[in-house]
Amino acid sequence: MTRHGASLLQAHGVSAVLGGTEVLHEVSLALPSDQWTAIIGPNGAGKSTLLRVLAGLLPCAAGDVQLMDQPLLRWRTRERAQRLAWMSQQGESAGELSVRDVVHLGRLPHLGLLGTPAAEDEAIVQQAMRQTECAAWSERRMDTLSGGERQRVLLARALAVRAPVLLLDEPTTHLDPPHQVALVRLLQRLAHDEGLCVVSVLHDLSLALQADRVIVMAAGRVRADGPCSEAHVRQAISDVFQGAVRIERIGPQDQWVAVPQLPRE
Repeated sequence: MTRHGASLLQAHGVSAVLGGTEVLHEVSLALPSDQWTAIIGPNGAGKSTLLRVLAGLLPCAAGDVQLMDQPLLRWRTRERAQRLAWMSQQGESAGELSVRDVVHLGRLPHLGLLGTPAAEDEAIVQQAMRQTECAAWSERRMDTLSGGERQRVLLARALAVRAPVLLLDEPTTHLDPPHQVALVRLLQRLAHDEGLCVVSVLHDLSLALQADRVIVMAAGRVRADGPCSEAHVRQAISDVFQGAVRIERIGPQDQWVAVPQLPRE
C-alpha cells in the first residue's frame, strides 16, 4: 500500500541526449502520491523529453530515475508497466480495434498476452471508460472516432492499468473546452481521492495552473517548481514565455489563469 504523500517517482541529476545534443540538464525531482503535477514551458523546453525519461522510454545520459525507491531499470518490464502508466502525445492503436478492446489493453501488464480477463478486469475497463466519458461508444472502431474521442479512449486505456503513477503527455490535445475541464477535474480526483502520482505535460497554461504543483522548464532545465500561488513560480512562467503572458488570480476560490500580454499599437 502506498503511503500518503510518499515519493513514488524520483529523478536525480538526470540529463538526456537526443541526436547527439544534450537536451535535458541535471534535473532533480521528487514526485509524490496524492499530487497532480503539471510540467509547462515553451517549445523545446524539454518537457516531453523529461516525461519520456521518467517513463523509462529514453535512457539517462547522466543521473538516474527511481520508481518506488528502486532504480527504474531494475524493475522487470511487466512489473514496471503495472506501476507506471504512460500516455504519449501521439498515442497510437490499431484502427480496426473497438474502443473496448483498446481500453482492455491497459490490463495487459496484469494479465499477460495469454491471460483471460476476469470480471474484475471488465469492471476496471468499464470504470475507466465512464471516467473518460467514452462508454457510450465502446463498440465503435477506433478509426471512426474524432481526434478528441480517440484521445479520451487512450486516456481510458492508461487509467485501466490502475498504476499508482500516471504520466500523461499532452492529454488535452483535441479535446473541446467541456472535456478539458472534465479532464482537469478527473486528474484532481485521481490524485486527491485515489492517491495517485499524476504528472502531465500541458501547453494550455490556464489548465496547467489548476494543478497542485507546476514545474516550469526552459532550455532543458527546471526554472521553478511549486504551486502557482508562489510568486517565484508565476514570475518564472512570465520569464520563460518572454513576458507574453501574465498570471492573474480570479474568483473567490483563488483560481489562477494565464492572460496574454498583447502589445499596444
